[in-house]
Amino acid sequence: MPDRAGWVRPDLTGDLARGRVQRVLLWPDPVLLTRCDPAGYLTGPELRQLAADLLVTMYEAGGRGLAAPQIGVLRRVFVMDAGWKDGRPAPLIAADPEITAPSDARDTASETCLSIPGRPVDMDRPEAVTLNHYDLDGIFRSLRLTGPAARIAQHEADHLDGRLILKDPA
Repeated sequence: MPDRAGWVRPDLTGDLARGRVQRVLLWPDPVLLTRCDPAGYLTGPELRQLAADLLVTMYEAGGRGLAAPQIGVLRRVFVMDAGWKDGRPAPLIAADPEITAPSDARDTASETCLSIPGRPVDMDRPEAVTLNHYDLDGIFRSLRLTGPAARIAQHEADHLDGRLILKDPA
């Protein structure tokens, strides 16, 4: 079913279909400035439920990424789907992610944040990065991301360290 902007949320299967829409925390909630603990402290079922909740909340809110602290869970987990608004859904779940190997090429673009609605900020970021993370089965993955996917991953990883895109938090 299309949302208010006409985007069609992808159908989630298995455990991920059991997600519940959560309230997205808004600035200036101090939880958003807190560095998260490792996802490895979660049990498998807890991690799957968190991922499901993050995905359905992200799609419902019309975002392309969402980090666990944005729904009040201080664990190093984020989800993203760089292509769903273009009709190419590819949800990605990253537990204990690490951004490495930033490209020398950089790009400045306007970013928005579900936790800071209505306040886009121009951010300078590497055009490409490597995202190292664990998937829901505990398998280590390493992905080279470019363009919007790289930008989304960097934005969400910043949330896990308590960093926001705000230049002027007042």
